[in-house]
Amino acid sequence: MNALLNNKWIVLFFAPFFIGAVSVLGFAPYNFTFINFFTFSILLFLILLIKKRTESKYRKKNTLRYFFYLGCAFGFGFFLFGNYWISISLTHDEEFKRLIPFALILIPLFLSLFFGWAILLAGMFAKKNISFILLFSLVFSIFEFLRGNLFTGFPWNLISYTWSWSNETIQVLSLIGTYSLSLISITFFCIPFLFFQKKIIKKNILFLLFFLIIFVCNYSYGKFKLNNNHHYDDEIKVKIISPNFLLEDYQNETEEFQLRRLIKISNPREDEKTLFIWPEGIFYESSLEDIKKHENLFKKKFSENHLIILGINHFVNINNSSDKKYFNSLVVLNHKLEILSLYNKVNLVPFGEFLPFEKILSKYGFKKITRGYTSFSAGDKRNTINLSSKFNKKLILPLICYEIIYSGKIKNKNQLPDLVINISEDAWFGKSIGPYQHFSKAIYRSIEEGIFIARSANKGISAFIDSNGRVLKSLNASESGNIQLNFPYFNKSTFFSNYGNKIFFLIIFLYILLILIFKKFEI
Repeated sequence: MNALLNNKWIVLFFAPFFIGAVSVLGFAPYNFTFINFFTFSILLFLILLIKKRTESKYRKKNTLRYFFYLGCAFGFGFFLFGNYWISISLTHDEEFKRLIPFALILIPLFLSLFFGWAILLAGMFAKKNISFILLFSLVFSIFEFLRGNLFTGFPWNLISYTWSWSNETIQVLSLIGTYSLSLISITFFCIPFLFFQKKIIKKNILFLLFFLIIFVCNYSYGKFKLNNNHHYDDEIKVKIISPNFLLEDYQNETEEFQLRRLIKISNPREDEKTLFIWPEGIFYESSLEDIKKHENLFKKKFSENHLIILGINHFVNINNSSDKKYFNSLVVLNHKLEILSLYNKVNLVPFGEFLPFEKILSKYGFKKITRGYTSFSAGDKRNTINLSSKFNKKLILPLICYEIIYSGKIKNKNQLPDLVINISEDAWFGKSIGPYQHFSKAIYRSIEEGIFIARSANKGISAFIDSNGRVLKSLNASESGNIQLNFPYFNKSTFFSNYGNKIFFLIIFLYILLILIFKKFEI
């Protein structure tokens, strides 16, 4: 063991890479949350080991560099194994296969920089005490927040998502949100580090007991909160459609054939007021104008008691010229294919839906992954949609695919929708862990905002999720069919939905106070 710990390459690269990779087992679909107690404690041990041996083994002047290497190695393992599914989206087209190394290696390398800087800053104050655990948790969670917000943001697999299987534990999201839960969870996962020593210190035991009490109180709060009841409008139905289309189907089948399949799965009943939700991307290279050619088919199968929500490509002319702007849109249609409402996606996926620095990169053969047009344009803003008076003017909030992952950004406190509609196309990622991770984000948003979510995903998990994150009805990624629920009434705003991530900054301030107090008393 000593020989391994004396090897610089193992300490700086191989060991952190391995524990970063293993950390992925804490997330959906595995949900081995306990793994975090080992990975974070070992990570802290490696940080302390580097600091102790700097003067003799690695040279003091290189200390900061070694901390950075350690963090990047951990991050690279974490993102390589946690986000490998991104590269699967490139296997569906020969033109994009050459970009697989970019998606598989360069994206994890870039994201690992956030962990590298976090470990560098925390490592400077490394000690085997409670103050360092608090400081490490604080710095690590701040860089998680930065990762989720800078450069369009990629808040995927935040540490708090390892609790997605425990509905009781995550009810606290309605109070403090995802980033705050990450901060507290990291502290909890680091506690075993305090016991990596021969002598048991009383204050460490007290710290452990304190967090166990917090955990028990939090779990009890969750149990209590899950006892609440919800109210529904018995007059109006919501029906989620999961077609289970393959990407190859979009290329080999006509629009009309696809429509007939969707209508058959929808199984509309003329006398029932029903809102049908179809997924994103089911009309691969078709625009809204193309779909309108099938008006007679809609009139034949749907009635005035029906509304249809679907994802479609949409374009508008720029200043009455031939130039066009293209949007990834969600539309609300009646049975005559008349547009009642339209929402253009605000948060676009880099390289997937738009090409950053397009004028430069396009010269080298780069383009967005989704076909059928140039880069999509982002919509102006996200607003609620007021359904027709026939549907009691119900309010819905549209979120297309990726937009569900942003904590504290899906609505503002003045928007009080009865239902969030989340449509997604997950067929891009095959039979990987990606669709399961994606679905867990929807559960967190429902609790944070205290709102029902109706999620329609092709080749992903389609489900009704209540305002407490409970999955009421669902279809898995390989199922074709529909699920139905009465339209829910909006319950009430949560504390987090009113204040958002301001709460995270408040908890940061409290952590800073605790660190200063503990340092003064050498705890």
